[in-house]
Amino acid sequence: MNEGLTPEPGRDTVNVIDPPQTPQASPFALAALLAALAMLGPFSIDGYLPAFPDIERSLSAAPFEVQQTLTAYLFSFAVMILWHGTLSDSLGRRNVILVSLAVFAVASFGCASAHSIGYLWGFRVLQGLSAGAGVVVGRTMIRDLYSGHEAQRLFSLVTMIFAIGPAVAPILGGWIVAVFEWRAVFIGLTLYTIALFAYCWRYLPETLPPGQRQRLHFRSLALNYRLVLANAQFHLLAGLIALNFAGLFVWVAASPTFLIEHLGLNAQQFIWLFGPMVGGIFLGALATNRLAGRVRVPAQVGIGFVLMISANLFQLGFHLIFAPQIPWSVVPIFFYAAGMAISAPSVTLLILDLFPEIRGLVASCQAFAQTLLASVVAGVIAPLLAPSVIWITAGQTVFVGVALLFWVRARLHPATRDAR
Repeated sequence: MNEGLTPEPGRDTVNVIDPPQTPQASPFALAALLAALAMLGPFSIDGYLPAFPDIERSLSAAPFEVQQTLTAYLFSFAVMILWHGTLSDSLGRRNVILVSLAVFAVASFGCASAHSIGYLWGFRVLQGLSAGAGVVVGRTMIRDLYSGHEAQRLFSLVTMIFAIGPAVAPILGGWIVAVFEWRAVFIGLTLYTIALFAYCWRYLPETLPPGQRQRLHFRSLALNYRLVLANAQFHLLAGLIALNFAGLFVWVAASPTFLIEHLGLNAQQFIWLFGPMVGGIFLGALATNRLAGRVRVPAQVGIGFVLMISANLFQLGFHLIFAPQIPWSVVPIFFYAAGMAISAPSVTLLILDLFPEIRGLVASCQAFAQTLLASVVAGVIAPLLAPSVIWITAGQTVFVGVALLFWVRARLHPATRDAR
């Protein structure tokens, strides 16, 4: 085990040109920057959902073809996210983020210039390959700098700031589509990414010194991946996060059908879904910030599951009796999102601490599991469930139910049972 985890001596590391040592940013400033990086994800997904009908007309594409632009993004996101953390373990956190931002800016401009659905698929794949660096490497940077309750509080602070993205993205997307056209959504993404690149070039610190980096060697990488992927506890905890997120994401992926067809809303009214969702994430993260150091990790995760399961059962019971309607069809999503936000930071720290020497790789594997399941939800499960709100809710029930079984099994492990 040690052979794969021990960093190579400084002379064997992959050295790149690192920036001058910068003063460590305040926790809030670092959280804001990492949240801004993570927002590329929701901006890339939620921001263009209101534009689906416009894209269909502009590119003469079928609804299913436009839906697959989301699948193409998520699948490539999942594949590459498996490597962002590993590359940052070898090349440095800052370098991976800067290169990824440059690629994402090019891909976003390509999406805005696409003249056919095939070209849009291709540039969405390129977006997916580069968008995940901020999420994975950001988590790792937090754990590089902080531990214990401080890390948990910073995770929750990032989540609170990050929650702005999913709330603002569909609203901005709806306004942009109403005033301009769908291409303007991707132009806006391009400008946002360029500004973010300039800020990171100037202010983003490097949290992994060259002497602590892993050698980018196939044998070492293969051994490290094997160590992580053969660990049953990793699969239980990473699967728990992925399943809980899938229970929420099924509503996101089905949102065009749910909001426009089932609730009779328009592209400018996506706030009815994303408002409660983001409000729940924000308040759940705020609760986690307050609970850190006061309530043990297993109890926090238990509180999260109580909220998620209660919300899910209410929603299922309501739609078995009544037709979809505002606000009752969306209120439970607030409580489910809050429960997910309360449990996720604690479980994430448990995952990262399974292999402290290769946190970047571990973060990549965890994010890969979450994103791969989300891509299956977007490309297969959501289109099948979207015709009925009861089916969507039933799908959520399965996801959170299996996640609870994973947690019960994971609690048998001493490290999880005794976590503070």
